[in-house]
Order: sequence, then structure tokens, then C-alpha cells
Amino acid sequence: MKPKITITIDGWSSCGKSTLAKQLAKVLGYVYIDSGAMYRAITLYFLRNHIDWTDEKEVTEALNNISIEFHYNDVSQQSEIYLNGENVEYVIRDLVIAEKVSDVAAIESVRSFAVAQQQKLGMYKGIVMDGRDIGTTVFPDAELKIFMTADTAVRVERRFKELYAKNPNITIEEVKNNLEMRDYIDSNRKISPLRKAEDAIEIDNTNLSMEEQLRKAIDLAEKKLKRLA
Repeated sequence: MKPKITITIDGWSSCGKSTLAKQLAKVLGYVYIDSGAMYRAITLYFLRNHIDWTDEKEVTEALNNISIEFHYNDVSQQSEIYLNGENVEYVIRDLVIAEKVSDVAAIESVRSFAVAQQQKLGMYKGIVMDGRDIGTTVFPDAELKIFMTADTAVRVERRFKELYAKNPNITIEEVKNNLEMRDYIDSNRKISPLRKAEDAIEIDNTNLSMEEQLRKAIDLAEKKLKRLA
């Protein structure tokens, strides 16, 4: 039986972490888990149910009512997130969620809840998980850790194109402000801040195509797997 490893992909907003993680998981036959989607789903629940996330008691009660699952969609050929039985894969990509998710993700009880879920999903290896603290907090012993980065201007442009398709009224300035705010909150929060793990391998994809960055990641994975064979 071929050995399986845990692969973590961390990095800044709009660096293409999810895209790379999905592609890499597909090539390796691994399970892809979008940790960021979990925080977005929790944020969606809080907003829908008017949860005051500055109130720890309210947050704790709300988390007890949240069930998050990932199911594979044969049509889209990817895992999609379900919040209490509802497919919210596309709802959670809205800018309203993006504006609040970093605040929610900074709450200690929320992170503890999500990290426990993530670690449970990765118990048997053979996964690719992307996020902000996967290589540092969730799977500090992962065999392969990748840290994604890119120039801010490039990241803003990518994010703008993604959101403009859903909301033609959005401005590039709104996107830039949101991205910079998320970067600041994610890297300055007290609990599991965004940072590059000491043993992570950096991929700067400012000038890389999706095919080029995927090739780099496949090469890294194959080298790790070869050592374990």
C-alpha cells in the first residue's frame, strides 16, 4: 500500500491556495478540505441568526448548534460545504461574509471548534487542507507544508475578477480595502496568527500560471512520498 501524507497549504488572501489545493488533491487522489470555508460557514450562521460574537456565551451556544460537513459533488467534481444540512458553498463566497470572517475566525472558541473539526477530518492522512494556520496549528507535524504568497496588486486583481462575476457593482477599491484588512487581522490576531511555518516551502505565484504552480507542488509531494516509500 502506498504511503499517504498530510499536505498543508497556508498563505495570504487570494493567493490561489484553494485552487492549488483542489488540483493537487485531485492529482494525488487525496481528499481536499477548505478550512476557510468552515470559518465562512460559521460566519454565515452568526449573521443569519444575529449572533453577537463579542458575547462569549452567545458564541458558545451558537457553536453547539452548528454542524459542518463536506460532500463531494459529482457535477462540479469537488467537495462542497454543508451548514446544518444546507449546501452553502456559493453563499459563503459573498463579500458580506468576506468582510466579517476574519473577525469571527479570531475568536478563540471559534478557532478551537474549527481546529477540532479539521483535525478529525485529517486523522487518516491522504488530505490536502488550505487555510491560514494549517501548517502551524492544525497539523504542525504534516509531512509537506506549502506557504503561498504573491504581490498585493496581483492578489487584488484576482479577487476583483472573482467577485465582479457575481457582483458587477463592486469596485476594485472595495476589494483592496477588504483584502488588506483581512491580511492585517489574520496576521495580528492573538490566536493562531497567519505566519509561515519554519519548515514550510514558499511558492510565490505572482508570475506563475496555475499549471506551473501545480507542477511545483506535485514535485514537492512526489519527493516527500518517495522518501517514505
